[in-house]
Amino acid sequence: MTRWLSVALCALAIIMLEACGAAEPPVSSSTLNVVSTVAPVVNIVFNIGGRRIRLVGIIPEGSDSHTFEPAPSDALRLSRADLLFFNGLDLETPTLKLAQANRKAGAEIILLGEQTIKPDQYVFDFSFPKEQGHPNPHVWMNPLYALRYAQLVKDALSRRDAPNAAYYQANYDRYQARISVLDAAIMKAVQSVPETQRKLLTYHDSFAYFAARYPVTVLGAIQPASFSEPSAKEVAALIEQVRAEKVPAIFGSEVFPSKVLEQIGHESGARYVDTLRDDELPGKRGDPVHSYIGMMAENVKTMVGALGGDPKPMEAIDPSNIPGPDSAVDQTK
Repeated sequence: MTRWLSVALCALAIIMLEACGAAEPPVSSSTLNVVSTVAPVVNIVFNIGGRRIRLVGIIPEGSDSHTFEPAPSDALRLSRADLLFFNGLDLETPTLKLAQANRKAGAEIILLGEQTIKPDQYVFDFSFPKEQGHPNPHVWMNPLYALRYAQLVKDALSRRDAPNAAYYQANYDRYQARISVLDAAIMKAVQSVPETQRKLLTYHDSFAYFAARYPVTVLGAIQPASFSEPSAKEVAALIEQVRAEKVPAIFGSEVFPSKVLEQIGHESGARYVDTLRDDELPGKRGDPVHSYIGMMAENVKTMVGALGGDPKPMEAIDPSNIPGPDSAVDQTK
């Protein structure tokens, strides 16, 4: 009797784990091969697909996604994929061309940005001027747009792998709840900043779609469209603008260290903070904070604190991945 009770309890435990999205089957020959590009987008794909897919991230974290050139070995990875999720909006053009040239029969390339915003919602700015025809591609920096990415991923995975559709839907539902909490916390934290201080000057124009959602004004960025350093005239104008606007802090990037921005901060009297991220996740692989949600939460804590607001609402955020640590994602080069 004891033995049968033990077996029944084990079976019940497995069912409960499956219902919570924690039980993962072993990868089989029928498992979808999926490729994505920049780390935040790869992480969104992982949160929906979990270990029911084989997931490869092509662009290493910490790389400049705008100038990244795929290696010849990446052609093999791309050629094996059943589904390829790109941000699009001209972010990963060399990798996209390589994928188009090497994709196997029946493989789908899905451009998430183009299916999330319409051309009349494209943002053009200093780093992405309209005359060059390339819109700002950092759509995922708006959490509601990131949720649309997750929905597109869920729909594609469910279409190509119908037996696991309920699993993908369950992960999406849980992710949607997390994004809802994140969105509300960001709104509350940003609103805690005095209205006259809700101004962003960054090295790279990454927060255009973020600012379209939350009450913050992007003054500009110092990195030109050529991804070079700004001219002395442009630097002088930015120093005067920061002084005139009485901006309390200006922000650099983990990926783009900038002596120029440090100079602007020194000469204008604004505090220089250089730890914002747009395509590199915080912490290390396996850490709870190493996720898209973790990246957004850390960014808001940094910005709000430096601009004179209260970052405490961000403490309510659970940054961990729905399927657990993302060690299943292959990002080796």
